[in-house]
Amino acid sequence: MHIAIAGNIGSGKTTLSGLLAKHFGWEPHYEDVDTNPYLNSFYEDMQRWSFNLQIYFLNSRFRQIVDIRKSGKTVVQDRTIYEDAYIFAPNLHAMNLLSSRDFENYRSLFELMSSFIQPPDLLIYLKASVPTLVSQIQKRGREYESAIRLDYLKNLNEMYEEWIENYTLGKLLIVDVDVLKVSENPEDLGSVIDKITAQLHGLF
Repeated sequence: MHIAIAGNIGSGKTTLSGLLAKHFGWEPHYEDVDTNPYLNSFYEDMQRWSFNLQIYFLNSRFRQIVDIRKSGKTVVQDRTIYEDAYIFAPNLHAMNLLSSRDFENYRSLFELMSSFIQPPDLLIYLKASVPTLVSQIQKRGREYESAIRLDYLKNLNEMYEEWIENYTLGKLLIVDVDVLKVSENPEDLGSVIDKITAQLHGLF
């Protein structure tokens, strides 16, 4: 099975992926932020590096999905290919940080790739307000993230809400991160685990 965790920057995807992998014995697949050759450059000059970054993510995520399906294991994935295509790339385009020519090229490539992949069996969306995102970004202290603008996070949040509202590819579970603090409160984590079990196995 393929379980994917979606959510804005700082929503807690990596943390929850690790906690669920430990609890259920799933294999976690993390976003490779540490080895990404474009992230630092992107946050320094978004307009120059946005297309390169999006293509890198598209390639990386497509490869991950192929590996997940080949492995035959139950995998929990930190971020999906759909978020890049329906949220991050359109947001960069809307902010005039990605040209229309590059955006159309990117979307065409994504549409071709997505015709070869299956969506996750369960999508878990981590919903979080901008203050919560900022607080969690500051806590982890990644230097390149210190330059993230508030309007950028706000725009992403609005696009996430729209995408989730229209998500029809499979089962969906929404977790409100403002309310449920899974990394701090074992009861909150237990509540999320119960909801995931119900979604996957129909236990109500």
